[in-house]
Amino acid sequence: MFKKILIANRGEIAVRVTRACREMGIESVAVYSDVDRASLHVRKADEAYHLGPAAAAESYMNIPKIIDAAKRSGAEAIHPGYGFLSENSRFAHACAEAGIKFIGPTAAAMEMMGSKTRARQHMEKAHIPFVPGTSRGLESAEEAARVAEKIGYPVMLKAAAGGGGKGMRLVHTPDKLKSALEGAQSEAQRSFGDSEVYIEKAILNPRHIEMQVLADEHGNTVYLGERECSIQRRHQKVLEESPSPIVDPDMRCRMGEVAVRVARAAEYTNAGTIEFLVDQNKNFYFLEMNTRLQVEHPVTELTTGLDLVHLQIRIAAGEKLPFTQDEVRIRGHAIECRIYAEDPDNNFFPSPGKITLLLLPSGPGIRRDSGMYEGWTVPIDYDPLLAKLIGYGTDRAQATARLTRALHEYFVGGIKTNLSLFRRILHDEDFRAGRLDTGFLDRLLARPVKALAADAQGAEIAAIAAGLFAVLEPGRETQNDGAAAAQDASLWKRVGRSEALR
Repeated sequence: MFKKILIANRGEIAVRVTRACREMGIESVAVYSDVDRASLHVRKADEAYHLGPAAAAESYMNIPKIIDAAKRSGAEAIHPGYGFLSENSRFAHACAEAGIKFIGPTAAAMEMMGSKTRARQHMEKAHIPFVPGTSRGLESAEEAARVAEKIGYPVMLKAAAGGGGKGMRLVHTPDKLKSALEGAQSEAQRSFGDSEVYIEKAILNPRHIEMQVLADEHGNTVYLGERECSIQRRHQKVLEESPSPIVDPDMRCRMGEVAVRVARAAEYTNAGTIEFLVDQNKNFYFLEMNTRLQVEHPVTELTTGLDLVHLQIRIAAGEKLPFTQDEVRIRGHAIECRIYAEDPDNNFFPSPGKITLLLLPSGPGIRRDSGMYEGWTVPIDYDPLLAKLIGYGTDRAQATARLTRALHEYFVGGIKTNLSLFRRILHDEDFRAGRLDTGFLDRLLARPVKALAADAQGAEIAAIAAGLFAVLEPGRETQNDGAAAAQDASLWKRVGRSEALR
């Protein structure tokens, strides 16, 4: 087992991996940019090394600097988290050349699955079902028109190296195809340095369901159940749950077997995720593979009882999987909310700044994976993800109830967050009935906001909040005003009231 691991990331995922290291008796090494010097992941780690300026290209994406930090610290392995360099095959190569273990797949597997067109070519050979379309990049608008005519409109244009909705265009009619292709290619080049775009049949209102896989370096591969990821905004996931409301044991088995075939075809090792599109008839199609740990991995951990980060580290250290497919059990239900520093009432505009007050939820069935603390200043330089709030219960109804309660306990002062969006989602009738697809959130946001039952007593809540902030007002305890002194005759009563209001 490794004695020391460097975590090439920041925020909540760096804190998550640091905690796993501590549980396993492994020293953790953090890296940080100028604006992250006081971040929680730096405070939690055993050691920390400065990388450079805030710009990711000069810090968290700078391969030579991260390799140098690993060598100086004596780290034997690097965990990339998600984002940044986690799916960069050049980084995996650099780790191997430096004699440092990359906690993830091989560079070859990453290269095979990193390009959507290359992945489709390999999956075609392995007879994996995927959405009709091209397995190579389009060479011209004329070729795009021929393929679109053959498979039928609407069609979807996608960047081969894409992700997060970049380089993606939905086209309903032939007259829009050429301009959409040019736009997709331009955005793909800006976002990924690769303008390759392919075309596939658009499945309208699909569900986005993914399957977690684990593979050790001894030929053992298992699937750990599915995650429902259909609630998205601009093709980026917002809320995830496991298991999916529509997946029964037979469908889970069939999807899992396909996911394992995908992983084996790629000679994949460590943790990975196979993503599927599911149509209204419950037919599923291979979409892509994410060659890293997913943001939403906690819902799988809660429903299987397995620690995916522990298993990642053990696989990288050469250990065999400690269980077989028959021993994997799905129990209960888990739902995760991604808490962002953004304002849902102002077109989700970013909201950096200092966190002046932080009230945290807890109680039965609640898990928080967080990278923030009271007094920390949220930078504008990176993804605005602050934390993940996960509710777990014996069934979906209990998980929803617990998560709803926890969201009403959660308060982040000083900045805007999207907490109100999740309260709205969880109260929605379609969500509660499990009627989900990738257009769910757009439809919800297009409807007028209804007052939630828990917010009906707004005046009473406002009065309580006013009382709380009046008691906590800085300097109030030093007032010499006679009336104020008479009103606050007992400091014990004031403190008692303050504590009661919390």
